[in-house]
Amino acid sequence: MALCYIGIGSNLSNPAKQIQRAIDQLKQHDMFTVNAVSSLYCSQPMGPQDQPDYMNAVACIDTSLSPVALLDALQMIEKNAGRVRKGDRWGARILDLDILLYDLDVINTERLVVPHYGMKDREFVLIPLAEIAPTLILPCQSSVASLAKSIDKNALTIHSQLS
Repeated sequence: MALCYIGIGSNLSNPAKQIQRAIDQLKQHDMFTVNAVSSLYCSQPMGPQDQPDYMNAVACIDTSLSPVALLDALQMIEKNAGRVRKGDRWGARILDLDILLYDLDVINTERLVVPHYGMKDREFVLIPLAEIAPTLILPCQSSVASLAKSIDKNALTIHSQLS
């Protein structure tokens, strides 16, 4: 089994509901065991500012799926939520599921980069990740807790607990 961390985000169609549905689907999936879910956080959008604020969380799961099979499963959850991939990297979206970490593997293919390429620069990833994995050390040997403590919070706020 691989221990994975999944970033979850939404800023369309009742984001809190979209994120809760995604977590429920992770919990119901035969190939996942959900170990922990962070609080739900509100954050300003990266990129274009003419879109609603985001809600974000991080889930920790165990899976026997390969990294690419995990990506496929997550993209199916996104598709079931109504996400249409348009190629706009930082545009509004109904649901975004990102593999942040897959064990402590380093993967760099055309389709998948793990650890997630921007995670060390994103408060909406580091702070929820540190909430559920405060002792986690990244493959680059950086401590998630120290990265979360030193990152600019950019008006990030806790919205609520998730179930």
